[in-house]
Amino acid sequence: MISIKNEKEVLIIDKLINDIVKGHYKENDKLPSENELTNKYKVPRITIRKVYERLEEMGYIYSKQGKGRYLKDKKQKIDLVLSGNESFSKKMKDKGYNFYSQNMFCEEIEYNKKIYNELEISKNDKVYKIGRLRFIDEKPIALHISYVAKSLFQDIDENGKNIRSMFEYYRSKGYTEFDSEESVLRVAFPTYYEREIFKSSCLIPMLIVECNCIDKKTGRKLEYTKIIYRSDVFKYKI
Repeated sequence: MISIKNEKEVLIIDKLINDIVKGHYKENDKLPSENELTNKYKVPRITIRKVYERLEEMGYIYSKQGKGRYLKDKKQKIDLVLSGNESFSKKMKDKGYNFYSQNMFCEEIEYNKKIYNELEISKNDKVYKIGRLRFIDEKPIALHISYVAKSLFQDIDENGKNIRSMFEYYRSKGYTEFDSEESVLRVAFPTYYEREIFKSSCLIPMLIVECNCIDKKTGRKLEYTKIIYRSDVFKYKI
Protein backbone atom coordinates (compact mmCIF):
# COMPACT_ATOMS: atom_id res chain seq x y z
CA MET A 1 0.00 0.00 0.00
CA ILE A 2 1.35 3.48 -0.92
CA SER A 3 2.00 5.67 2.09
CA ILE A 4 0.66 9.25 2.15
CA LYS A 5 4.21 10.57 1.90
CA ASN A 6 4.99 8.47 -1.20
CA GLU A 7 1.61 9.31 -2.72
CA LYS A 8 2.38 13.02 -2.40
CA GLU A 9 5.77 12.43 -3.98
CA VAL A 10 4.15 10.70 -6.97
CA LEU A 11 1.52 13.43 -7.34
CA ILE A 12 4.18 16.17 -7.35
CA ILE A 13 6.24 14.27 -9.92
CA ASP A 14 3.15 13.90 -12.12
CA LYS A 15 2.35 17.61 -11.77
CA LEU A 16 5.89 18.68 -12.73
CA ILE A 17 6.03 16.27 -15.70
CA ASN A 18 2.65 17.61 -16.84
CA ASP A 19 3.99 21.19 -16.63
CA ILE A 20 7.07 20.16 -18.63
CA VAL A 21 4.98 18.42 -21.33
CA LYS A 22 2.67 21.45 -21.60
CA GLY A 23 5.68 23.71 -22.17
CA HIS A 24 5.52 25.70 -18.95
CA TYR A 25 9.31 25.40 -18.83
CA LYS A 26 11.66 25.90 -21.76
CA GLU A 27 14.89 23.95 -22.26
CA ASN A 28 17.57 24.94 -19.75
CA ASP A 29 15.04 26.94 -17.68
CA LYS A 30 15.64 26.85 -13.96
CA LEU A 31 12.95 24.97 -12.04
CA PRO A 32 11.48 26.17 -8.72
CA SER A 33 13.72 25.76 -5.69
CA GLU A 34 13.15 23.08 -3.06
CA ASN A 35 11.92 25.78 -0.68
CA GLU A 36 9.40 27.12 -3.20
CA LEU A 37 7.90 23.69 -3.81
CA THR A 38 7.98 22.84 -0.10
CA ASN A 39 5.84 25.89 0.61
CA LYS A 40 3.58 25.33 -2.39
CA TYR A 41 2.76 21.69 -1.67
CA LYS A 42 3.03 21.82 2.14
CA VAL A 43 5.38 18.84 2.34
CA PRO A 44 8.77 18.27 4.01
CA ARG A 45 11.78 19.47 2.02
CA ILE A 46 13.10 15.89 1.80
CA THR A 47 10.00 14.98 -0.26
CA ILE A 48 10.81 17.68 -2.83
CA ARG A 49 14.44 16.58 -2.89
CA LYS A 50 13.33 13.04 -3.69
CA VAL A 51 10.98 14.38 -6.38
CA TYR A 52 13.86 16.15 -8.09
CA GLU A 53 16.12 13.11 -7.71
CA ARG A 54 13.49 10.96 -9.46
CA LEU A 55 13.03 13.49 -12.28
CA GLU A 56 16.80 13.59 -12.78
CA GLU A 57 16.98 9.79 -12.82
CA MET A 58 14.18 9.76 -15.41
CA GLY A 59 16.16 12.10 -17.65
CA TYR A 60 13.91 15.18 -17.45
CA ILE A 61 16.22 17.54 -15.58
CA TYR A 62 19.84 18.13 -14.62
CA SER A 63 21.51 19.74 -11.61
CA LYS A 64 24.11 22.46 -11.23
CA GLN A 65 25.95 22.33 -7.92
CA GLY A 66 24.78 25.14 -5.68
CA LYS A 67 22.58 26.66 -8.40
CA GLY A 68 19.53 24.40 -8.72
CA ARG A 69 17.77 22.16 -11.21
CA TYR A 70 17.21 22.84 -14.90
CA LEU A 71 15.13 21.34 -17.69
CA LYS A 72 17.16 19.22 -20.10
CA ASP A 73 17.62 20.41 -23.68
CA LYS A 74 15.73 17.98 -25.94
CA LYS A 75 17.69 19.25 -28.93
CA GLN A 76 20.73 17.49 -27.46
CA LYS A 77 19.12 14.13 -28.25
CA ILE A 78 20.58 12.21 -31.16
CA ASP A 79 18.43 11.55 -34.24
CA LEU A 80 18.61 7.87 -35.07
CA VAL A 81 17.08 6.18 -38.10
CA LEU A 82 16.36 2.55 -37.28
CA SER A 83 17.55 0.77 -40.41
CA GLY A 84 19.74 -2.23 -41.05
CA ASN A 85 21.40 -1.19 -44.31
CA GLU A 86 24.01 1.09 -42.78
CA SER A 87 26.27 0.69 -39.78
CA PHE A 88 25.58 2.50 -36.52
CA SER A 89 29.20 3.68 -36.46
CA LYS A 90 28.84 5.34 -39.87
CA LYS A 91 25.55 6.99 -38.88
CA MET A 92 27.15 8.55 -35.81
CA LYS A 93 30.37 9.58 -37.55
CA ASP A 94 28.45 11.11 -40.47
CA LYS A 95 26.58 13.27 -37.95
CA GLY A 96 29.91 14.52 -36.62
CA TYR A 97 29.68 13.03 -33.13
CA ASN A 98 32.73 12.21 -31.03
CA PHE A 99 32.04 8.49 -31.39
CA TYR A 100 33.89 5.27 -30.70
CA SER A 101 33.14 1.59 -30.04
CA GLN A 102 34.58 -0.77 -27.46
CA ASN A 103 34.53 -4.53 -27.95
CA MET A 104 33.02 -6.03 -24.80
CA PHE A 105 33.01 -9.75 -25.49
CA CYS A 106 33.17 -12.56 -28.04
CA GLU A 107 31.91 -15.87 -26.76
CA GLU A 108 30.18 -19.03 -27.94
CA ILE A 109 26.54 -19.37 -26.88
CA GLU A 110 24.53 -22.42 -25.94
CA TYR A 111 21.93 -23.63 -28.40
CA ASN A 112 19.06 -21.14 -28.68
CA LYS A 113 16.23 -22.21 -30.97
CA LYS A 114 15.13 -18.67 -31.85
CA ILE A 115 18.62 -17.47 -32.76
CA TYR A 116 19.50 -20.62 -34.70
CA ASN A 117 16.23 -20.38 -36.64
CA GLU A 118 16.88 -16.71 -37.40
CA LEU A 119 20.34 -17.60 -38.75
CA GLU A 120 18.87 -20.58 -40.66
CA ILE A 121 21.52 -22.99 -39.37
CA SER A 122 21.50 -26.50 -37.93
CA LYS A 123 21.67 -27.36 -34.24
CA ASN A 124 25.19 -28.75 -34.78
CA ASP A 125 26.57 -25.36 -35.83
CA LYS A 126 28.35 -23.02 -33.43
CA VAL A 127 27.19 -19.47 -32.80
CA TYR A 128 29.24 -16.64 -31.30
CA LYS A 129 27.92 -13.41 -29.84
CA ILE A 130 30.01 -10.26 -30.24
CA GLY A 131 29.19 -7.24 -28.11
CA ARG A 132 30.21 -3.65 -28.85
CA LEU A 133 29.50 -0.81 -26.45
CA ARG A 134 29.00 2.54 -28.23
CA PHE A 135 30.16 5.84 -26.79
CA ILE A 136 29.55 9.48 -27.66
CA ASP A 137 31.56 12.09 -25.77
CA GLU A 138 32.79 9.29 -23.47
CA LYS A 139 29.19 8.42 -22.51
CA PRO A 140 27.92 4.86 -23.17
CA ILE A 141 24.76 5.10 -25.25
CA ALA A 142 24.10 1.72 -26.90
CA LEU A 143 25.09 -1.94 -26.77
CA HIS A 144 25.08 -3.93 -30.01
CA ILE A 145 25.13 -7.73 -29.73
CA SER A 146 25.58 -9.68 -32.97
CA TYR A 147 25.04 -13.45 -33.21
CA VAL A 148 26.94 -15.06 -36.09
CA ALA A 149 27.47 -18.64 -37.25
CA LYS A 150 30.97 -20.10 -37.29
CA SER A 151 30.07 -22.11 -40.40
CA LEU A 152 29.77 -18.81 -42.29
CA PHE A 153 32.67 -16.99 -40.58
CA GLN A 154 35.33 -19.55 -39.72
CA ASP A 155 37.62 -17.11 -37.91
CA ILE A 156 34.95 -15.48 -35.74
CA ASP A 157 36.13 -17.20 -32.56
CA GLU A 158 39.64 -15.77 -33.02
CA ASN A 159 38.91 -12.37 -34.55
CA GLY A 160 35.57 -11.62 -32.91
CA LYS A 161 37.17 -10.07 -29.84
CA ASN A 162 38.81 -7.42 -32.02
CA ILE A 163 35.70 -6.41 -33.99
CA ARG A 164 34.32 -2.95 -33.32
CA SER A 165 32.18 -2.70 -36.48
CA MET A 166 30.47 -5.80 -37.88
CA PHE A 167 29.87 -4.10 -41.24
CA GLU A 168 33.61 -3.50 -41.66
CA TYR A 169 34.22 -7.15 -40.79
CA TYR A 170 31.62 -8.29 -43.33
CA ARG A 171 33.16 -6.09 -46.01
CA SER A 172 36.53 -7.74 -45.37
CA LYS A 173 34.77 -11.03 -46.18
CA GLY A 174 33.37 -9.75 -49.48
CA TYR A 175 29.89 -8.67 -48.37
CA THR A 176 29.21 -5.09 -49.40
CA GLU A 177 25.44 -4.50 -49.52
CA PHE A 178 23.16 -5.11 -46.57
CA ASP A 179 19.48 -5.32 -45.83
CA SER A 180 17.25 -6.43 -42.97
CA GLU A 181 13.80 -7.93 -42.52
CA GLU A 182 11.26 -6.69 -39.99
CA SER A 183 12.50 -5.41 -36.64
CA VAL A 184 10.97 -6.12 -33.26
CA LEU A 185 10.97 -3.18 -30.81
CA ARG A 186 10.23 -3.30 -27.11
CA VAL A 187 10.87 -1.17 -24.07
CA ALA A 188 12.20 -2.57 -20.79
CA PHE A 189 13.75 -1.24 -17.64
CA PRO A 190 17.48 -1.98 -17.45
CA THR A 191 18.91 -5.07 -15.81
CA TYR A 192 21.65 -4.72 -13.21
CA TYR A 193 24.28 -5.43 -15.90
CA GLU A 194 22.81 -2.78 -18.20
CA ARG A 195 22.67 -0.19 -15.41
CA GLU A 196 26.33 -0.90 -14.71
CA ILE A 197 27.59 -0.57 -18.28
CA PHE A 198 25.40 2.43 -19.15
CA LYS A 199 25.97 4.17 -15.80
CA SER A 200 22.23 4.79 -15.67
CA SER A 201 19.50 4.63 -13.07
CA CYS A 202 16.80 1.97 -12.91
CA LEU A 203 14.21 4.58 -14.00
CA ILE A 204 15.62 5.17 -17.49
CA PRO A 205 13.99 2.63 -19.86
CA MET A 206 15.97 0.89 -22.58
CA LEU A 207 14.73 0.57 -26.15
CA ILE A 208 15.55 -2.94 -27.37
CA VAL A 209 15.61 -3.66 -31.10
CA GLU A 210 15.93 -7.19 -32.48
CA CYS A 211 16.51 -7.71 -36.21
CA ASN A 212 18.78 -9.45 -38.66
CA CYS A 213 21.35 -8.45 -41.25
CA ILE A 214 21.16 -9.99 -44.71
CA ASP A 215 23.56 -9.95 -47.62
CA LYS A 216 21.54 -8.10 -50.26
CA LYS A 217 23.03 -10.00 -53.22
CA THR A 218 22.55 -13.57 -51.98
CA GLY A 219 19.89 -13.22 -49.29
CA ARG A 220 22.21 -14.99 -46.87
CA LYS A 221 21.61 -14.31 -43.16
CA LEU A 222 24.82 -12.78 -41.84
CA GLU A 223 23.74 -12.14 -38.27
CA TYR A 224 20.93 -11.89 -35.78
CA THR A 225 21.15 -8.66 -33.79
CA LYS A 226 20.01 -7.37 -30.43
CA ILE A 227 20.58 -3.65 -29.81
CA ILE A 228 19.99 -1.93 -26.48
CA TYR A 229 19.64 1.87 -26.62
CA ARG A 230 19.40 4.33 -23.74
CA SER A 231 15.96 5.84 -24.32
CA ASP A 232 16.97 9.25 -22.91
CA VAL A 233 19.76 9.77 -25.47
CA PHE A 234 18.00 9.27 -28.81
CA LYS A 235 15.09 10.50 -30.90
CA TYR A 236 14.03 7.57 -33.06
CA LYS A 237 12.96 7.65 -36.70
CA ILE A 238 11.39 4.44 -38.00
